[in-house]
Amino acid sequence: MSKLIVSLIFFITISATSKTSIQQSQKIYVCPPCASSCDTIKFNKPLICPHCNMKLIAKEELKKDTLKRKKIAFYLQPGVEILDFGGPMEVFAYANFEVFTVSKTKDPITSQGILKILPDYSHKDAPQADILAFFGGNNSAFNDPEVINWIKTQEKTEYHFSVCTGAFALAKSGVLKGKTATTFHSALDKLEKEYPEINVRKDVRFVDNGKVITTAGISAGIDGALHLVAKLKGFNEARKIAYYMEYDKWVPGEGLILSDDNPYKELDDSQSLEIYTGVYKYLNNTTVELKINPREKSLYAIIDSMKHPIFHVNNTTFTDIGNTEIITFTMDKNKKITGFTSSEHPNTIFHRLNK
Repeated sequence: MSKLIVSLIFFITISATSKTSIQQSQKIYVCPPCASSCDTIKFNKPLICPHCNMKLIAKEELKKDTLKRKKIAFYLQPGVEILDFGGPMEVFAYANFEVFTVSKTKDPITSQGILKILPDYSHKDAPQADILAFFGGNNSAFNDPEVINWIKTQEKTEYHFSVCTGAFALAKSGVLKGKTATTFHSALDKLEKEYPEINVRKDVRFVDNGKVITTAGISAGIDGALHLVAKLKGFNEARKIAYYMEYDKWVPGEGLILSDDNPYKELDDSQSLEIYTGVYKYLNNTTVELKINPREKSLYAIIDSMKHPIFHVNNTTFTDIGNTEIITFTMDKNKKITGFTSSEHPNTIFHRLNK
């Protein structure tokens, strides 16, 4: 009888394991809605969408993820600078924020005399946003009492964000009163003179007051947007977005951070990462070299002359950019790295060649 019970338990365990494996293999992943044709494509692995570069989400998690998406309103005025809003818009789209545009009216506006924009909402019918964002170009639009009053009435806003002279919208509405801020280099003196209650910084890419982030001009908005993503979704997420965008000039934390929620506090420094660097055996008698990116204080792998970032998870475990491959380093008794294993090749140890 005991043998029969053991056999039954073994059979049930194997069946359950097989069932779980089948369920995992049948799991469907989809692209977060981005109004492109890839919205209807189904995938069998949690990769990156090859069409729009968005991170794929398990279908059953899509609704849940949509519910918790941060809503960010981009206020755009006639004459707004293209890169001021275009760069951050790219960042927040990759981060799967819900981005929508607002202007004084729904009438078409023109950016820099080139780009025609049709706002999603006027300030009168715009939905409540978690984040309000303002940008430079024709900042005389921020002298409009209706616009400033709209900013003041958005009491449920969690974060305020500005690029370039978009800081004047936050200054005029009182959001920056008593805070530290920055703006476009040619407007720093004007901001300082007109708003003496603001501590204007002239030597930083962005200023983070906690709930209010202001950035210097134009391209600095990308840095500020990546920083806000790092605050809300973690440094690894911001680093992946910078990699997708090929924004290889980004220096994480290259700004003035006055808040306690500093996303770079726990970053591995170059010294702690040094133990992983070196050359390792790889597939088909090839090698992979791990090096430190001193700008990001992070690791990347060189395979066939291409750089591939890897992301620290915990202890000696890292992951690739799509979170599809888990890389775990092995150590000897002296805590020296001897090689690594990969979830893609679980039965193989890739030994370090230069111990």
